[in-house]
Amino acid sequence: MLISKSIPIQKLKRKWLLISFLIFLSACNQDEQQINMKKDLDYPNTKKIEFSDTYFDKEIKDPYRWLEDDLSAETESWVIEQNKITFDYLDQISFKRKIERKIEDLWDYEKYSSPFKEGDYIYFYKNDGLQNQSVLYRRKADEETEVFLDPNKFSKDGSDSLSGISFSTDGSLAAYSVSEDGSDWRKIYVIDTKTKEQIEKPILDVKFSGISWKGNEGFFYSSYPKPKGSELSAKTDSHRLYFHKTKSNQKDDQVFFGEKIQEKRRYVGGYVTEDDRYLIIQGANSTSGNDLYLIDLNSQEKELVQILSDMNSDTYLLNNNETTLYLSTNRDAPNQKIVKVDANNPTVENWIDLIPETENVLSPSTGSNYIFAEYMVDANSKIYQYDLEGRLIREIKLPGIGSAGAISGKKEDRELYYTFTNYITPPSIYKINPKNGETEIYKLSQSKFNPEKYVSNQYFFKSKDGTDIPITITHKKGIKLDGNNPTILYGYGGFNISLTPQYSITSSAWLEMGGVYAVANLRGGGEYGKEWHLAGTKQNKQNVFDDFIYAAEYLKNNGYTSKEKLAIMGRSNGGLLVGAVMTQKPDIAQVALPGVGVLDMLRYHKFTAGAGWAYDYGTSDESKEMFEYLLRYSPLHNINEGVNYPATLVTTGDHDDRVVPAHSFKFAAELQSKHRGSNPVLIRIEVDAGHGAGTPTSKLIEQFADIYAFTLFNMGYDEIN
Repeated sequence: MLISKSIPIQKLKRKWLLISFLIFLSACNQDEQQINMKKDLDYPNTKKIEFSDTYFDKEIKDPYRWLEDDLSAETESWVIEQNKITFDYLDQISFKRKIERKIEDLWDYEKYSSPFKEGDYIYFYKNDGLQNQSVLYRRKADEETEVFLDPNKFSKDGSDSLSGISFSTDGSLAAYSVSEDGSDWRKIYVIDTKTKEQIEKPILDVKFSGISWKGNEGFFYSSYPKPKGSELSAKTDSHRLYFHKTKSNQKDDQVFFGEKIQEKRRYVGGYVTEDDRYLIIQGANSTSGNDLYLIDLNSQEKELVQILSDMNSDTYLLNNNETTLYLSTNRDAPNQKIVKVDANNPTVENWIDLIPETENVLSPSTGSNYIFAEYMVDANSKIYQYDLEGRLIREIKLPGIGSAGAISGKKEDRELYYTFTNYITPPSIYKINPKNGETEIYKLSQSKFNPEKYVSNQYFFKSKDGTDIPITITHKKGIKLDGNNPTILYGYGGFNISLTPQYSITSSAWLEMGGVYAVANLRGGGEYGKEWHLAGTKQNKQNVFDDFIYAAEYLKNNGYTSKEKLAIMGRSNGGLLVGAVMTQKPDIAQVALPGVGVLDMLRYHKFTAGAGWAYDYGTSDESKEMFEYLLRYSPLHNINEGVNYPATLVTTGDHDDRVVPAHSFKFAAELQSKHRGSNPVLIRIEVDAGHGAGTPTSKLIEQFADIYAFTLFNMGYDEIN
């Protein structure tokens, strides 16, 4: 160290003493800030109204029932009060804005979708970087690219989003659906693709629907009678399939399925085959299991023919070749297989196995008159190409270990595309020639994230009952396994949904800040087929929570983190996971992050889409045994007086009409009432927002900056890298 001769040594010592004192004082101030932020929290006095339900002779109190009315002025006032406390708290965290800038910087690059052909045009989505919604572009050969549809112009704040688009057979017309403020209720607009002009009034009140054209005549869509308020009686919860004729009035739309008593289903979807010959209808009463029907649209009678009646299996149409139908099914094949059948006699006894079941779960797609069989091998992709006779053509060589998007397209397509990604590889698009299997990069990701600095490895641990559970752990290279790394453990574990390796901008920001990101593939998901799914449903649901608890212990026992540096995180069914685990094991983690969670397991089926989740959860009405099982783990009903729960940030949207915000409202109110300790328990309610789909980029950045700031601050950090 060089010391200037002009400064006497005693003055230099006094100067360093002063600097040391100021550093010490600054640290004390930051410690004092943390103490004050925890002490000064004055939660709203959420009123309790005496109310109870009786289940099989057992009375269950529900003092916050009034919060279920998300349209009332009282609930609106409560939301405002809770948000004020939460945002005041978050805004005091000195490094929150730094996190926001970091996420914003990582987000700011051009992102593309795979291209697809409709009529004379090639279409693709692109986001310039920080646009709230991606824009749909198109081009003709040797012509300039133009904007076809810009969802950023749907609303001033970008909260309305494009949720789906379908083109008529010749590409001259398009019907697209719009979600307003994240709602599951949609509007469908029909436009002339040449002029981009709207040609008729929008179709209103559409929900859980695809759009499938029959030539240029019109299209099929699905919806329910729209309820008043947020509660939808299961007795009237009948989905219907409609046909809308172009340029006609919605009131004249024909009901094709769901009107007759024997056709009543909670979920109905209709899909027209590529040759416009057949309408395939799926009907389901829950999120698993469906029956399947066919209508020959070329026939005069348009008779409804049942292909399959089996609510214990899942079957859907892959494609057809004239009268031959290709179906993917897990009937008598828990890991899925592909069968073919003649459309003139399509019932189960006539099915012929084409690609048999294997030990790995199958997710097939079609394009260029080929079948692409994608298998999950410990949640990672392997893809094999078959012809329509079931003969293996080749294995598609992927760029690495990770997740490949479905290789799909129309029969006449001569080039097909897929994306490839994993936890540290931003998605790039690859082009494949299906005739010879040659693959090349089509669009390389422009992400600023550098995968070379990180490592992502899969491990297995034993759960409570000895079952091997996969966990993928991602972090910077060279970290010390000293138990001192801030770690997020993420899980889902339900509805046959598989958590496959996917790059996330927000999780990459966590990695850049020195965090560890771990994803556990819990039972209840689809990673190992139907049996894996069923092992986490109904009275097996505790397996899911045990898997997550043992995942947390694995991270601690192997030096990645400690209780003080661990956060548990999940959304929707994953929000239930976090709520159940934090109430069963309050000392499992320092931070709990339940997002848009299903948290009242006794009443979840009373709201909007909730009744359709009974396949996974069971209901409190069906039997005493099921009621008692649900009561044992329902997060809302297992908050105990005087317990020091983890620092908790509940997140939801005030217009969520899938998992209604009442779950989060009641859980937060009960937690604030009974929790004892210095850890904050807060709820962050996104206003004019739904379950998450179509959330504007700006809101996503704000949300994750708040979540990460809350997490790190409550782990004891006062600065970030």
